[in-house]
Amino acid sequence: MPAPARVRPNRSVLMIASEALPYSKTGGLADVLGALPSALVRLGWQVTLVTPRYRGVAAGRLSERFTLAIGAHAFDVGVYEEAWPDGVRVVLLDVPELFDREALYTIGNVDYPDNPRRFALLSRAALEWAGRRGQRIAVVHAHDWQAGLAPVYLRTSLASHPILGGTPTVFTIHNLAYQGLFEPDWLPRLDLPWDLFSVERMEFWGRISFLKGAINDSTIITTVSRTYAREIQTREFGCGFEGILQRRAGDLVGILNGIDVTSWDPANDPHLPQPFDANDLAGKRAAKVAVLSRYGIEADDETLGRPLIGMISRMVDQKGLDLIAANAAHLPELDASFVILGTGDAGYESMWSRLAQQYPRRVGVKVGFDEGLAHLIEAGADAFMMPSRFEPCGLNQMYSLRYGTVPIVRAVGGLADTVTDWTPRRRSATGIVFEEYAPEALLEALKRAIALYRQPAKWRALQKAGMKLDYSWDRSAREYVKMYDRAIKQAGGMR
Repeated sequence: MPAPARVRPNRSVLMIASEALPYSKTGGLADVLGALPSALVRLGWQVTLVTPRYRGVAAGRLSERFTLAIGAHAFDVGVYEEAWPDGVRVVLLDVPELFDREALYTIGNVDYPDNPRRFALLSRAALEWAGRRGQRIAVVHAHDWQAGLAPVYLRTSLASHPILGGTPTVFTIHNLAYQGLFEPDWLPRLDLPWDLFSVERMEFWGRISFLKGAINDSTIITTVSRTYAREIQTREFGCGFEGILQRRAGDLVGILNGIDVTSWDPANDPHLPQPFDANDLAGKRAAKVAVLSRYGIEADDETLGRPLIGMISRMVDQKGLDLIAANAAHLPELDASFVILGTGDAGYESMWSRLAQQYPRRVGVKVGFDEGLAHLIEAGADAFMMPSRFEPCGLNQMYSLRYGTVPIVRAVGGLADTVTDWTPRRRSATGIVFEEYAPEALLEALKRAIALYRQPAKWRALQKAGMKLDYSWDRSAREYVKMYDRAIKQAGGMR
C-alpha cells in the first residue's frame, strides 16, 4: 500500500503596507517592505505585497477591477500586478480619488482629512483581493497604523468569511509615535461597529486609534528591535500606549530590521571611488578625499589627519539635533571635521549652515538628500553620529558598521542592539555609546571617539569588528518566520 501523500504546509503571507520601495517612500518603512519580502521568499514563503499605486507609479499590469463600498462611498479599485524577479508578487491598488495626490499622507505638513478612509480602503481592498483568490493565506502581516485596520476587519466584519475567517495576523510597529488618531464618528463611516469605541478596543483619549485597534486585535505584535520592544512598555517611550502594550507583552516581540547588503556593500558600491573591505581598508581614504571634495573642504594633511564625523539625518529633535545645537560652540573646537546631509527644522538647517560658513575647513553641510552622497559619506567618514532621543531601529548605524565607519550613538532602541561600546577590556566593541540624553554626554562621547582615533591599532580593530557583523535581511526574515509559525499555531494550527 503506497504511503499517503505528504501535505505541504501553507507558507503564504499577505503583506499590507502604505509604502514600499521602489514604488513609494517617506521613511524606513519603505526600505523594510522593499527587502523583507525577498528575504522571506528565499526561506520558501509565498509573499504577496499590497500597497497603494500613488501618483507617478507606472509599475504593474492591470489584472482586474472590482467595486468596494466603504460606508456611503463606493470605489472602483484597479488591481495592478507585477512579479519581482525572485518571485515576490506585488499588488498595487489604483484608486485615483484616494491615492493620486501630491504626497502620501500630508499636504503642507497637514494630514489629508480623509486619511481614515484612504487607509481603511488599503486594508479592505487587500483583504478583498485575497478573498477573491479562493485560496486561504497562512498569515496577514500588516505594517504601522495605515494598515492597522486589517486585523480589526478580520476580527469583525470578516470573522465568518469562508476564505479569510480565522486568518492569524502579525502586526509590526515601526514607530509608536504615529498612532492613526481620528474622531470616533469615523467608525460607522468605515463599516466598524460602535462597540469598538471602548478602552478595551480602539478608544484612546476620546478618539479612535488605528494603531490601538491593531495591537488589540493582532495575534502577534512585533516591533523593529528588542530594546525598543522593552522601551515602548515604559512611560518614557510608550507615547501613552505603555499600558496597552504591557497587557499584550506576552505577544510582543522585537525583531531587528535588516539592511540591503547588496546595495550597501563597500566592496561593490558604484558610488565609491575605490572598493574596500575588512581586509583592505585603503579605499576608505579615497572615499574620505572624495567626501571632503564634495563639501568644498580641501583634502590636505591637516584635514585628512583629523577624524571625519558624518551625519545623515532628518534634522529634528528625535534625532538628537537639540543636543548638537547645545554643543554648537564646542564642535569647531574639537580636533575633528563634520559633514552633514539632511533636511528638517529650519532652525537646525540654519545652525549647520552657519557653522559651515564660519568654519569652512571644519564643517560641511548639504541641505537635502542625495543617495550617492549618502553612500560616499558612509564610506569616507571615520565615524558616524546618531545621538537619538529615541530610535526604534535605525539603519545608518548598520550601514556605518558595514563600511568600517565607527558609530557614535545613544543607547536607545535599535542603536543599543547593534552597537557595543568600546572599553579597554572589551574585545567585541564596535562603537562609542553614551547613555544619558544630555549635551555633555554627547560631547564626552565625541571626545572619546576622537581620542581613540589617535590610537590606530585600536581604531582599526573597532572598524573590523563592526564589518564582520551580519545585519542582513536573511537574519531578520528567519525571526519573522518564527512569528508566522507561532501566529498560525495560536490561531489553531496550519491553514
